[in-house]
Amino acid sequence: MLWPFNHFRKPRTPLRGTIEAIYGMIVTQAREPLFYRDFGVPDTVNGRFDLLLLHLWLVLRRLKSVEGGTTLSQGLFDHFCNDMDDNLREMGVGDLAVPKRMQAFGEAFYGRTAAYDLALTEGREALAQAMCKNILNGGNIEKARLLAAYAEAAMAGLDSLDEATLVSGRGRFPSPEKAGAQQ
Repeated sequence: MLWPFNHFRKPRTPLRGTIEAIYGMIVTQAREPLFYRDFGVPDTVNGRFDLLLLHLWLVLRRLKSVEGGTTLSQGLFDHFCNDMDDNLREMGVGDLAVPKRMQAFGEAFYGRTAAYDLALTEGREALAQAMCKNILNGGNIEKARLLAAYAEAAMAGLDSLDEATLVSGRGRFPSPEKAGAQQ
């Protein structure tokens, strides 16, 4: 039986477990030591944040082509925001400062994703330049080229996943070591 007030309910969000699995895949890859040791990513809070954003962007980019991907993408982004909020509070950031820091995170996310999207239209060197600026603090373009080659390999790997594997969170990113060797 349909209840007359069902249309007032919030739309159903994707399963929490699915979002957590996909987000876990992103976080696990962003913590891969090779990025910090061999790709020149600073092993700092900011460096780790930038790698998390890179991998989130890669997954969100792929989800655009998946049926129901918009809802899943929003759930994934919301989970990212909640995780950042929780991390700020664990680091001792006060309640009054958290909203300002979250706004800065949002600006960083949208700025970087726009830069990466634009760079994709211009080729690998433009992507390397964007990564050099946003991840490597403007230094070491050679390492940025490794990151760009990795990002291209990751995009190809995500594109090759069937939708069921992708949305289940069972997909995997390529090894940074193998992707960097393909440069």
